[in-house]
Amino acid sequence: MSQQDGFASGFLTGAVVGGLVGGLIGALVTAGKSNQKDHEDQSLLNSERSDPKAIRARRRELKAEASIEAARQSLEDKIAQLNSAIDDVRQQVSTVKGKAEANTQERVLEP
Repeated sequence: MSQQDGFASGFLTGAVVGGLVGGLIGALVTAGKSNQKDHEDQSLLNSERSDPKAIRARRRELKAEASIEAARQSLEDKIAQLNSAIDDVRQQVSTVKGKAEANTQERVLEP
């Protein structure tokens, strides 16, 4: 039974750590692309040859990207809250499990 408990906690820990590492890598890649795209955006908006339709379309695209970024940030906050809740539950379960094992040992020792 202890191997099953070890597997479950290891699996959950691996999933959380893997998610965090994957999110961090994704954020770094996105930040690099964002910097390059910002430069392209400025050159497009500053260009005298751009027609008004293209500028309006690009502004709509920029607003959409801003809303996507806000959604990403919101999701990261929710993930942090879930990780905190998982840690709290894990701590409560280990405390309850420790008390249950102590009670079992007391019963075994009593004649």
